[in-house]
Amino acid sequence: MNTTPAPCDAAQQKLEELRRSIDNIDAALIYMLAERFRHTQAVGKLKAANDMPPADPAREARQVTRLRQLASAAQLDPDFAEKFLAFIIREVIRHHEAFAREGR
Repeated sequence: MNTTPAPCDAAQQKLEELRRSIDNIDAALIYMLAERFRHTQAVGKLKAANDMPPADPAREARQVTRLRQLASAAQLDPDFAEKFLAFIIREVIRHHEAFAREGR
């Protein structure tokens, strides 16, 4: 038998409203990531065509520093932001390496 009281209508309404906002933000994130990857793929093709290395550790380090600062300013955990960026960078480098292999 479930003894948990049913949430009040106002709380349920607020929960649904918050979840709709979260869903909208998730959709925006997906579209932003897609746009970002379109640009990084263009970078990868440019690098491959000009025999440039797929990774740029100096740029990556600058980006980590920059995004950690942005995260702090936005009241987001900088460690989380760095992990998120690292995941994206790994995927970008994987694409760049594939373009480099195709160019050979």
